[in-house]
Amino acid sequence: MKWEVGSARRWYTMRKTFLMGNEAIAMGAIAAGVNLVAGYPGTPSTEVLETVAKHNDGSIYVEWSTNEKSGMEVAAGAAYTGARSMVTMKQVGLNVASDPLMSLEYIGVKGGMVVMVADDPGPISSQTEQDTRHYAAFSKLPCFDPSSVEEAYWMIQDAFALSERYGTPVFFRPTTRVCHGYASIEIKEKSEYYVNKPEGFKKDTMRWVIFPRTAFLNHQKIEKRNEQLGDAFSDYRRNIITLGNGETTSRRGIATHGISYTYTQEALEALRSFVNDDERAAMPDVMKVSTPFPFPERLAVDFLRGKDEVLCIEELDPVIERELTYVCGKYGLHVKIRGKLTHDVVNAGENTIDSVKKSIVDFMGWQDAATVRDATMNGDTCETPELPVRPPVLCAGCPHRASFYAVKVAMRGKKTIFCGDIGCYTLGNAMPLDMVDTCLCMGAGLGIAQGVGHIEPDTTCFAFVGDSTFFASAMTGVVNAVYNEADMVLVVLDNSTTAMTGHQPHPGTGHRMMELAENYKKSAEDVANRVSIEKVLEGMGVAAVEVVNPLDHKKAVEVVKRMAAMRGVKAIIMRSPCVMIVKHDKPLAVDSQKCVACKKCINSIGCPAVIMKGGKAFIDASSCTGCALCAKVCPFGAIG
Repeated sequence: MKWEVGSARRWYTMRKTFLMGNEAIAMGAIAAGVNLVAGYPGTPSTEVLETVAKHNDGSIYVEWSTNEKSGMEVAAGAAYTGARSMVTMKQVGLNVASDPLMSLEYIGVKGGMVVMVADDPGPISSQTEQDTRHYAAFSKLPCFDPSSVEEAYWMIQDAFALSERYGTPVFFRPTTRVCHGYASIEIKEKSEYYVNKPEGFKKDTMRWVIFPRTAFLNHQKIEKRNEQLGDAFSDYRRNIITLGNGETTSRRGIATHGISYTYTQEALEALRSFVNDDERAAMPDVMKVSTPFPFPERLAVDFLRGKDEVLCIEELDPVIERELTYVCGKYGLHVKIRGKLTHDVVNAGENTIDSVKKSIVDFMGWQDAATVRDATMNGDTCETPELPVRPPVLCAGCPHRASFYAVKVAMRGKKTIFCGDIGCYTLGNAMPLDMVDTCLCMGAGLGIAQGVGHIEPDTTCFAFVGDSTFFASAMTGVVNAVYNEADMVLVVLDNSTTAMTGHQPHPGTGHRMMELAENYKKSAEDVANRVSIEKVLEGMGVAAVEVVNPLDHKKAVEVVKRMAAMRGVKAIIMRSPCVMIVKHDKPLAVDSQKCVACKKCINSIGCPAVIMKGGKAFIDASSCTGCALCAKVCPFGAIG
């Protein structure tokens, strides 16, 4: 299968199905003959790998890697053999994988390799807004940017073909609204799937070993290749220009990409009926940029010629806007480029149809349409009730609540710092627990606790981390603490899963994604290969390691007090399964005769199942999981 720019799709035997964007990406990868998929879970990317595993006939190797760096390296090794491979992650995970990625570009690959990075404008479920298009330019890797569920399905097949043809990894960059959108699309029947047969790894130290001289020579080749790709992308069938009035070129244009292209098309169609005939004749032309790097420069020049102004509508950063500004300068085109840099488009957060509509109306100066725009923005066209505020909270019965509360009780009155982490346990920052003083990125709590401890030795420093995150990015922090003789307490919140992203397995669970493959035979070795957190900690030289069930409140408090009083690096493993996986006993109830309405059960732990009703504490039986933490908190024995 060769990747040919501008070639029409040949006829396939197809079937229609209803898919999420991530499912479409996965099915597209399977249709492209992917041989190996590795990754680390992270919203909004998670369902891609899970869908491949679900539809795996046994011919595809699928794994949740320990972290994104490991996944990148596993996928690279497979691509060295001629296999088609894919690694999946979210945008912040790319930071973890960037070390091998930057060198891999200089080495190249033999089989097609797609780096599937889901960006999260908003952000909706991330700690940063980060635009992977910059990483593409930084690493000099081609980038594909789908605008819809259907386009994602076909475009990832183009990405594999281009990667294989040019011997380079390529980025595939959907955003949340593409990843989690749904559409009814036509996909290939299994008989039409491309079958890739890797020829195997061929030893060649000049190719696979990255020497400085090799990197220098390959850098020159990369720059030349990207010039060729930029020109080739100008003919790519998914980089398109559409005329606003369908006949003649307009003096104004809109340059956009990804889901913002879909919003732009929908906004223009909605506004078309509200403008007069003259304004309709001057509707803006639209250029869709599906390959932001290398930029389709020749196509951009064709689009810009004859224009007075162009509005760039994009997420997240002004990538297209800067490229068009550069093109105008290079070719002497007197076109005013507007967008985020000129404050015509908001420079943070995700776009919506309404925000795009507003930008277009203001850009075009449509007064009549402005009335419709303002009505839409103000909600006057449809009266809907205001949605209630629903802050995220730990689930009723979550063992993390018991863990945080045990540490809080044990350390009451002492000078402490509680360094948190990314995951469900970040929600420990909410009142009344208030147990997360810092949160930077995965595994960073260990380093922060050490830094504070070295400067403030009178502070008892705690670092909280989940079991999945422990394996992903915390182990080096533990080694650093032991080596540099830190004084801190590590609390591993072990709920036996990767809960926040959808309960994926990890090295401590004894399960792997290949178990979902057809004809997979589970062996005793699968459970035997479970990695023990306590043995890892002991092997690293941690002074003391204890395991306790946080729902045993009295014992948990005792363990925390004892460990905090010791010098050196200590670790407490708070082990209790996620309540979404293993339910506790029957729901608890409040004896209204014994309840004195002191509200300690509410003000101490903040469980959403415990509320006040009729002047007394009340437990919602539909929410309560029977963890009994509230019963241990109640000083009057009113809960049972």
